[in-house]
Amino acid sequence: MLHVRTLICAILLVLGAPAWAQTPANILMVGMRLDDLVTLDPAEVFEVSGAEIVANLYDRLIDTENGQPKGVLAESWKISPDGRQYIFTLKKNAKFHSGKTVTAQDAAWSFQRAVKLDRGGALILKQLGLTAQNVALRARAENDLTFVLDLDDALSPSLVWNILASYAASVVDSRLGSQVEKDGDFASTWLRMKDGGSGPFRLELWRPGQGVILGRFAPHHQGVPVPERVGIRHIPESSVQRLMLEKGDLDIARNLSPDDMDKLTANPDVTVIRVPQGGLFYIGMNMKVRALADPKVRRALKLLIDYDGIAKNILKGTKAVRQTILAQGFPGALSDTPYKLDIEAAKRLLAEAGYAKGLQLTLDVRNVSPSIDIAQAIAADFAKAGIALEIVQMDNKQLLTRYRARAHMLTLAQWSPDYPDPHATIQGFAWNPDNADGSPYRLLAWRNGWNIPELTGLVQAAKSERDTAKRLSHYEAAQREALRDGPYAVMFQDMQILALRKSVQGLRAGLTPDSMRYADAKKSVAQKSIAK
Repeated sequence: MLHVRTLICAILLVLGAPAWAQTPANILMVGMRLDDLVTLDPAEVFEVSGAEIVANLYDRLIDTENGQPKGVLAESWKISPDGRQYIFTLKKNAKFHSGKTVTAQDAAWSFQRAVKLDRGGALILKQLGLTAQNVALRARAENDLTFVLDLDDALSPSLVWNILASYAASVVDSRLGSQVEKDGDFASTWLRMKDGGSGPFRLELWRPGQGVILGRFAPHHQGVPVPERVGIRHIPESSVQRLMLEKGDLDIARNLSPDDMDKLTANPDVTVIRVPQGGLFYIGMNMKVRALADPKVRRALKLLIDYDGIAKNILKGTKAVRQTILAQGFPGALSDTPYKLDIEAAKRLLAEAGYAKGLQLTLDVRNVSPSIDIAQAIAADFAKAGIALEIVQMDNKQLLTRYRARAHMLTLAQWSPDYPDPHATIQGFAWNPDNADGSPYRLLAWRNGWNIPELTGLVQAAKSERDTAKRLSHYEAAQREALRDGPYAVMFQDMQILALRKSVQGLRAGLTPDSMRYADAKKSVAQKSIAK
């Protein structure tokens, strides 16, 4: 009876029932925005909150720790001498939430469904050379415990490990999938709202626009998760999250504004932590525009941004100054910050480029904070050098449509890597094998018209380089080239702000959304209200 009552209380809280004086000791309550949550299918998910929840519902063959593989469903693995075959031996004791034993056939089916569905996860797995035509041969089960992955060409092992550690490589219950499949959809319709995983938590409830409840999967092969349940409540307002944390209705608050973060930082009963993320905030400069094709103009624009001032006065600790195209925390990331606000130096460069009397530019901006505030600060400093900057506000869909069509002059944009490897970002910024308008390769370098055949070759070589030091040296060279002449003014790195009651310990977070794990989170002491 107590078990049922606890579950009912958790559900009522998620759905907005009257608050507890404090959260139960065995339930971890999280407040965050869930407005981007549209699916829980690991082959389809491509949003921040979805990737995080999937990571707690599903296991992968491996995870990574300090760049090295760490077994999850796989007990051991080996690489062939030529680097083109990876063989995994699975654990015998791993179970799906359905009770079925996890087998290599499940891993093979999961890879095949992700690639053949060709949705979010396929973009990541295709980096391994997998296609709808070859995936059944290249990702296969030799027996119940042996999964084999064959590659066309040898790739950097660290790249392979990081791809296999991403949410796209989640292993799904194939027997369950076959039972709920409709019209050859690989169970995608069912899995959008349900759970077919073997992770430390199982899905107990998802009410779109309201919240999610994860229940402990006690038979998990890595041990019993600490929280009996995790309730993740959709709370879009930062101030509401803060008040609920102070009153004891939440254990963890996310998506906090700078003002609410400051108030909680001053509270001795709350711990505020900042976790560097892989995402970057930058200005893309379209080199199809005549003025922006001149490297002197691009350097001038980079000197007309008050990086430190914006970080201090607008972002207030929610982002960190970053000028290279690879976020801090990734192997090989450089920390060079050569650009500071220097109006006179920018004027000289503009004069040398033939724009002594200034020029007119437009900046596409998403119509949300802090993008608008950043754009206004930049426009004010541009004006001091004679650049009339028109700010064009639009929603994110419109901004991305224009950006992907190379219809912009300048775009204030954000970048987040799809998997935790430097190649995911470097390829986006510094790889452009075909700069023609009809190119099928439309990543950031193409969108900004940066024609870089030599640099593209270097980045492509890094993907296959098995010597780690040499591989990272390629990525370092790409960062320096982009910093010097690239069509980007990289400004800030995302920081995930987490406010935790002092009693909460053991929460795991990292560079990517799918590194947030709840299994070891615990409450050390009974909580009290900390509202002031």
